[in-house]
Amino acid sequence: MVQKISNNDMSEVKKQAFAVVDFSAEWCQPCHMLAPVLDEVAEELDGQASFYNVDVDANGDLAMEYGIRNIPALVFLKDGEVVGKNVGFLPKPQLQEVIDSYRK
Repeated sequence: MVQKISNNDMSEVKKQAFAVVDFSAEWCQPCHMLAPVLDEVAEELDGQASFYNVDVDANGDLAMEYGIRNIPALVFLKDGEVVGKNVGFLPKPQLQEVIDSYRK
């Protein structure tokens, strides 16, 4: 399950062993394409990774803090530290490969 982040609060995310944070916006078509793919991968990796979504319009400070300039953008965190980023839509097989590469 992909959990929504609000009020620029990343405290829960930083507690996770491995987290994927999706920065998106309602008006972003590629973001809408990525959302169901993330949902599927989140379900498959339940207990192995945590998934979050940040609406950049409602959480602009957070987007700035993580250097988000284009969306959709995925930020990968391991033990609260950024270990990688990806900008743009990824099909499920490629998304799984990217996640696996950062989880190791």
